[in-house]
Amino acid sequence: MSTCVVLRAIGLGDLLAGLPAMAVLRRALPGWQVVAAVPGRFAGVLTGAGLADVVVPTEGLDDVRGLPAEPELAVDLHGNGPASRAPLLALDPGRLIGYVRPGEVPTPDRSVWDDDEHEVARWCRLLAEHLPGAGAAPPVWGLLPDPRPVRPRSTVVHPGAASGSRRWPVDRWAAVARALADDGHRVVVTGTPGEQDLVDAVAGAARAVAATDLSVEGLFGLVAGARLVLSGDTGTAHVASAFGTPSVVLCGPVSPARWGPPSRDRHRVLWPADDPRYRGDPHGAALDPVLARTTVADVLACAREVAA
Repeated sequence: MSTCVVLRAIGLGDLLAGLPAMAVLRRALPGWQVVAAVPGRFAGVLTGAGLADVVVPTEGLDDVRGLPAEPELAVDLHGNGPASRAPLLALDPGRLIGYVRPGEVPTPDRSVWDDDEHEVARWCRLLAEHLPGAGAAPPVWGLLPDPRPVRPRSTVVHPGAASGSRRWPVDRWAAVARALADDGHRVVVTGTPGEQDLVDAVAGAARAVAATDLSVEGLFGLVAGARLVLSGDTGTAHVASAFGTPSVVLCGPVSPARWGPPSRDRHRVLWPADDPRYRGDPHGAALDPVLARTTVADVLACAREVAA
């Protein structure tokens, strides 16, 4: 049996944005063993969806071990430079598919990175350009099996984010959660254990349930069965996209053209940027100015529209 090693050792949102590419890869390589290097907490996501046969737990690129040597194919779904290419080259694969950075010369197995391309489309294009039979990209939704329901028909409010530039102010989240609770929504406020104070502040304002102890499977069960999801540009927004759950996504500092929901039929995106070319720092400490322009009234208008 031929083996393909895939590297995507990044966060939940990144993993979910890469699911269509994993489905394309599986379609293009019938009968192959697919070994995925992703964070261990996401192992069940890929194996449960039948998109990987084996998961090698990999946290970042500093310690990539346990991958099979000399695979027939390696695919860099992680980045576009030497940092993500090096651990795959160390396996001595028969072939390595990946990206080169803008301005670099493409090769038969390397495509040119387009920084303006949507994350979902980017990785599907890479495979389509190098694997016969890859075919068209599937939609994001419908690739994951239905999870066990958690608090069905809740309205999920996720106020946290990994960086300050993507954290809408807590008082605004509290106002949104309180207004939705007054509208009759059963609000559940989610976050990581490190965001307990933030979650408690928002949940307390809305007399809502605080949930900071959810597993990946628990988060999937909550979001998949939710009435509505509200969040910034975080992994929770991508979970809503993956399960087709109606959502409102507060974008900034990254344009939704690059990271927003691929489909807008069930989702509303708030991106009050005057310049469509605007790019902020997704890892910055201070609140992004475009995100700061989103108001409580903006969010509530979208929430009431999509939840109607």
